[in-house]
Amino acid sequence: MAKKAQKKQQQGYFKFIKWFWILFGSGVLVVMFIFLLASWGAFGEMPTFERLENPETNLATEFISSDGETLGKLYLDDNRTWVDYDTLPQNLVDALVATEDARYYDHSGIDARGTLRAILFLGTKGGASTISQQLSRQLFVGVRSRNLMEAVTQKIKEWVIATRLERNYTKEEIIAMYLNIYDFGYAADGIRSASRIYFGKEPYELRTEESAVLVGMLKNSSLYNPIRREELVLSRRNTVLGQMAKYDYITEEEKDSLQALKMNINFNPESHREGLATYFRMYLQRWLNGWVNENPKPDGEKWNIYLDGLKVYTTVDSRMQRNAEEAVQEHMKNLQAEFFHQNTPERNPTTPFLDLSKGAVDTIMDRAMKASPRWRYLKREGMSEKDIQATFHKKTEMTVFDWDSDSFEKDTIMTPMDSIRYYKTFLRTAMMSMEPQTGHVKAWVGGIDYKHFQYDQVYQGARQAGSTFKPFVYAAAIDQLRYSPCYTLPDNQYCIEPGKHGNMEAWCPKNSDGKYSGENLTLKKALANSVNTITAQLIDKVGPGSVVSIAKSMGLNKNIPEVPSIALGTHDFNVYEMVGAYGTFANQGVYVKPVMVTRIEDKNGTVLYEYTPETKDVLSKDVAYAMVNLMEGVTQYGSGGRLRHTFAKEQTVYKEIITGYPYELTNPIAGKTGTTQNQSDGWFMGMVPNLVTGVWVGGEERSIHFSNLTYGQGASMALPIWALYMKKNYANEELGVSKDAFEEPEEMTINIDCSKQTQEEEDDLDTEDDLEDIDF
Repeated sequence: MAKKAQKKQQQGYFKFIKWFWILFGSGVLVVMFIFLLASWGAFGEMPTFERLENPETNLATEFISSDGETLGKLYLDDNRTWVDYDTLPQNLVDALVATEDARYYDHSGIDARGTLRAILFLGTKGGASTISQQLSRQLFVGVRSRNLMEAVTQKIKEWVIATRLERNYTKEEIIAMYLNIYDFGYAADGIRSASRIYFGKEPYELRTEESAVLVGMLKNSSLYNPIRREELVLSRRNTVLGQMAKYDYITEEEKDSLQALKMNINFNPESHREGLATYFRMYLQRWLNGWVNENPKPDGEKWNIYLDGLKVYTTVDSRMQRNAEEAVQEHMKNLQAEFFHQNTPERNPTTPFLDLSKGAVDTIMDRAMKASPRWRYLKREGMSEKDIQATFHKKTEMTVFDWDSDSFEKDTIMTPMDSIRYYKTFLRTAMMSMEPQTGHVKAWVGGIDYKHFQYDQVYQGARQAGSTFKPFVYAAAIDQLRYSPCYTLPDNQYCIEPGKHGNMEAWCPKNSDGKYSGENLTLKKALANSVNTITAQLIDKVGPGSVVSIAKSMGLNKNIPEVPSIALGTHDFNVYEMVGAYGTFANQGVYVKPVMVTRIEDKNGTVLYEYTPETKDVLSKDVAYAMVNLMEGVTQYGSGGRLRHTFAKEQTVYKEIITGYPYELTNPIAGKTGTTQNQSDGWFMGMVPNLVTGVWVGGEERSIHFSNLTYGQGASMALPIWALYMKKNYANEELGVSKDAFEEPEEMTINIDCSKQTQEEEDDLDTEDDLEDIDF
């Protein structure tokens, strides 16, 4: 009986083993069959081999400064810039593997132990998704479905794709792809954007505790949001650091010290309306749109500037750009405060407009209302004009620009019509800086704040040039008549008779103070103090046509009328043109067209575009140097003298409103101030041997201006921005901005050795009327 029972027991055991292997083998076959079905697309479309080899990812266009910094990016939805594995810090890779896939280097896409553990404990002791699976989900599968059956099929697809990814890519490439793909929130698409936005640095600069924050966000970037849920993210970061210690990537002592640190988030949102060089980036966007229309891909398709990952190498230096933006902010904030002070409703009932009737003001406001985005939107929606107008007089919540707020904006309640008037009270500005020898634009500030004032005054804006146009008149006279800076003309009332040079009537320009000294003035002194009568005599001698010809050769290509009044800057030009033209003087008579982009590459580094300099010989070296010598007089004893000197009677008032005055610059500087009628426009064009910079300040409307010269002249409105900018540049010797004298030609045929400065010229420094001219 015992043997029989033992035999029966053995048969049962072998039967069990038999069925176990049958079931196990069947299970394996079923799993293999399911995987096969998945690979055939039975559970939905699977990526082809070509797509696995070249996964589709949207890459932002990147604007790169001349010093290698990212100025900004151009994108629609994905602010992503690819970085290679070699540029990732080891602490980031270690944190990722320790937290997300500890056996990453030991499996081929599927972690069998992790999967079995997840099945047995229903995921309570950790999930089973490997880094490869998470990448497959990001690239090809998508968000996990809440439907159980769909979720299961998605998981199967993840497994299949993960194994394929492992066959096609190295472990390092998979890590790089995963970190480049992930969306960290706040337009932080990929690890490079995330490190820049959350910590203000490149990925390779990340410290271990910073890498731990970003790896912690991989679990759920919406939940683990360091801006909104700081304590939760801090706890998650410490968990990541604990995992790194657990798997011996850091020691227990390092873990403890790192966990004790604060997160120190340095939030730097990247958007089209924020960041460095916003106006310049928007100019580049327009430029790129034109370039892609004329330069298709090899297959004939059009480049997508938002998705194709172009790298645009620009001439702008990020350090000089930052200096320029800081100079604009420092000066314009103080200047605006004085403008507000002078334009209270009690002092100016039509504020911010000056000397206008109520009817004229109503016309301006009505025009502005109909040109507003709000009007255009409601018009497209089919609303009647009467109803649209009514909406402009209803109070609403809005965020507006404010110099006194840390973020330069404040929340308020006002009517849209009041907001239009409010924005018109702000003075606008434009500034561009260029290296004259190469044409490379080094800084570009198109306004006071792009988020709220999107009109680019550097390129889109054009205003009367005032006395900054006079050097072109002087250049024509020196070039054609071989006058020297020492040549003298009388300061008397001067008229050009009717019928001459296209004049219909006699043209008799006044000096700024309405007075005429009767003295013989050198051209150098006349230009330094913007004496209109001397300029009138010069344009009469050479003719307006000669002046226009020279101006056009120097890049002022607008349709300039050939009439005598252009001598006083009655025509409109933008800062871009004026800087390019003045660069001709500093570059020994050779005009170099301003350059903003030097090279464009595709995402693989293939060069698509390289610029070719556009140059033109306009003036001889000696004429150009004579002009520089003339304009040095402006900063030595003329309207630009405050760059060097302290004006005793003005010191108190200017220290109140002009940031940093006096400036006490001692190096050679050539320049020209400009002020137009009623102080509507203030200009300063300043040059050192390797940098030409132009600044304009004024209101949106010509009727928005200061009431007097104390604040409304170019030397007060525009020159301080130039001075602050240059002082910041000189503080950084790495920028290499010259303090040397301008290079004199070896064979100088024009006499520039005038008599030394007289006591009378010294006295001119204290004469406010000589600081600037008004062009009538």
